[in-house]
Amino acid sequence: MSRKLTKQIIASAKAQDRESIVWDGEVPGLGLRVTPRGAKSFILKTRIGGGRSAPIKKPTLGKVGDLTLDQARVKARAWKVLAADGIDPGRHKVEMGRTVADLCAEYLEVHAPRKRSSGDDQAKIKQHILPRLGRRLIRDVTFSDVERLHRSMREAPYAANRTMALLSKMFSLAIKWEWTDRNPASGIERYPEERRERFLGPEEIGRLSSALQNLVASAARPSEAQKVADALRLLMLTGARRSEVLSATWSMFDLETGVWTKPSSHTKQKKEHRVPLSPPAIQLLTGIKDQGDGSEYVFPSRARSKHPHMTELKSSWAKVCKLADLEGVRIHDLRHTYASILVSGGATLPLIGALLGHTQVQTTQRYAHLADDPLREATTRVGAVVTGSGMADIIKIER
Repeated sequence: MSRKLTKQIIASAKAQDRESIVWDGEVPGLGLRVTPRGAKSFILKTRIGGGRSAPIKKPTLGKVGDLTLDQARVKARAWKVLAADGIDPGRHKVEMGRTVADLCAEYLEVHAPRKRSSGDDQAKIKQHILPRLGRRLIRDVTFSDVERLHRSMREAPYAANRTMALLSKMFSLAIKWEWTDRNPASGIERYPEERRERFLGPEEIGRLSSALQNLVASAARPSEAQKVADALRLLMLTGARRSEVLSATWSMFDLETGVWTKPSSHTKQKKEHRVPLSPPAIQLLTGIKDQGDGSEYVFPSRARSKHPHMTELKSSWAKVCKLADLEGVRIHDLRHTYASILVSGGATLPLIGALLGHTQVQTTQRYAHLADDPLREATTRVGAVVTGSGMADIIKIER
């Protein structure tokens, strides 16, 4: 039996008189095995070396619970790389030594779940690391091998640098796990990165607001489009990170006092972050809650069997930017825009850092140059008063 495995299918799978296997429709060869006693594990059916005459193996990837479905899929892809090269993934660790594919699988199983960016790590491993280095034994990977990978990605310097950082971290862990005694990714010179600072002006913000209304009006599923529009509005009104907004639960909000308390597990700085909400933000959240379906999440997912809350806005954001005629604007730039508005209003950098949840002063310092306009306006007023040039505003005081 073959169909795309889901968490619900795995949880509901029952023991039968004989061993049963449900094959995954997303990764060929990946299966959920259930023993007559009810033990569940992920297996991989593959031919060692490829070709119809090659022997078929069904090594166990790991037990359900020890591996998540996403981790099992990543591990299965890594093992398929080994099998295509004639290596039995169930035995080669003892006979030949561990490969980079092994290291990737171990990293995703043990270390990645602790990180907020585990999805990004999976993508880098699948797209860049496994195709180039997956079959290589860890002990045989050289500095030159890693440098060539980095050089092959020079057209995308940001992705190249992040991939090198990921490789270096994985090899550092391999040293701790006593798989190797060296890190061939150490010392790779990173490509220069130009910091992108895109801030929306008042006119652009107006176009964006109109585009969000048009997105809902023209949507095939208005209720889903409304959730997207509301999530983007909350990003604009709070300057929060995308992950913080999409994973937010109603228990984090006190709409009577107007406070959003983000627990440490939901923040990048791993600390509780308590921020006040503006009246428009409170009004937006109140409307969402009144029209909600009782979910614990502010932005629940339509396919809740896979994810309980929304996880991505990229495709919708592309539509919004097209409707608003905005070029080169990322979702994260809404956070920069929030900060720029605060600076223009005279807010201090420590205050902005507190609202954005920055733990380091230098992170907020990138907005310092935006304070020129309010400072210039203030000093102009002083100059007007001192010189008597009449440029200062006259305020009439009523009795």
